[in-house]
Amino acid sequence: MSRPSSYTRWVSDFFSYETTKSVVVKSWVVGVVNRGVQLLILAYFVGWVFLHEKAYQVRDTAIESSVVTKVKGVGRYAGRVMDTADYVTPPQGTSVFVVVTKQIRTEDQAQGVCPESEAAFHCSADRDCRELSPGTSNGMLTGRCVPYNATLRTCEIQGWCPPEVDTVDVPVMLEAENFTLLIKNSIRFPLFGFEKTNLPPPGSGAELGRCRFHPQLQPLCPILRLGDVARLAGQDFPALAATGGVLGIKIGWVCDLDRAWELCLPRYSFTRLDSLARTPAPGYNFRHARYYRWPDGSERRTLIKAFGIRFDVLVYGSAGKFGIVPTLINTVAAFTSIGVGTVLCDIILLNFLKGAEHYKARKFEEVPEADIPATPASPTACPPGPLGTCSRDKQSTDSGTFSLGL
Repeated sequence: MSRPSSYTRWVSDFFSYETTKSVVVKSWVVGVVNRGVQLLILAYFVGWVFLHEKAYQVRDTAIESSVVTKVKGVGRYAGRVMDTADYVTPPQGTSVFVVVTKQIRTEDQAQGVCPESEAAFHCSADRDCRELSPGTSNGMLTGRCVPYNATLRTCEIQGWCPPEVDTVDVPVMLEAENFTLLIKNSIRFPLFGFEKTNLPPPGSGAELGRCRFHPQLQPLCPILRLGDVARLAGQDFPALAATGGVLGIKIGWVCDLDRAWELCLPRYSFTRLDSLARTPAPGYNFRHARYYRWPDGSERRTLIKAFGIRFDVLVYGSAGKFGIVPTLINTVAAFTSIGVGTVLCDIILLNFLKGAEHYKARKFEEVPEADIPATPASPTACPPGPLGTCSRDKQSTDSGTFSLGL
């Protein structure tokens, strides 16, 4: 008998119906908590979601950008005057370029055999060279131990000779600190068809050639002094020029297209991109060679180990414009979230306040179908209480709202 009874109860519960019952609780504590939570939620949506985050806007983060750079300045290095063609690489004016500040030059190298210059290849006999790895940074070992000078012997290599000696002390071109960099940046937000450049519009009267970027005085000037870029990135220019490094120039376009076109302005910031912490080979350097032929037809080259500052121009941004869909979605979310106050108040009423059992009895009531009267009761009749007595709690006749005083 228990199985059919259990099955019948399950079917009865499944086909039951729940409806909201409104109970008005006269309690200062619960009322203050309810209104306080609602006020906090409303302030969050109005202040943060709508005003600060501008959640009523459609946003475009797929920024399209082009960057053209041009470095100007003349410096003196190792008795020679150097211009941009000598110290800027690559010369095309891209968003990533290097300003060379120090060079170690190995002149007149030719293919042949010669003693290795590195200390790791010192030797006393040929067998010392045969036990080593066949390749070095300058060439291939021949297996012979030959004189390097009057007192020192090293392993012989085959390659470009004489080999490079990169431990020599060479000067730094400190004039590079006063070189200037012009950045021409054009951006487009394809979702809105919005285009702009960081240069002043023609006829605006701005003297582009005379301005110099300053974070407070001239924050929109696209001409930057290299020493200022290093300083704003928290670096010492002479030390950076001696070892080399990578600096980032970030241009941010965060635009509110509900405002005027001219109010969409770039923001410049600077940082060092290569980490100095736990770096086995700090700094930045690279090698390149210039090839030529001697009158006898033999090929020669000048090997250059260049130290410099690499600049990476990074462009990011987003644009927003009013949209009815995000506005409706976030408005509905705001009104829905206000209901959190009701949930919190129910938790307090059902678990912590005096009279919680009385509130439970009023909030959760089960009405079997057999107890529903065939004809509506008189509005003036006294409703039956839990024990068959007359209940005198205040009750509205139209919505089933109870008013409890706790």
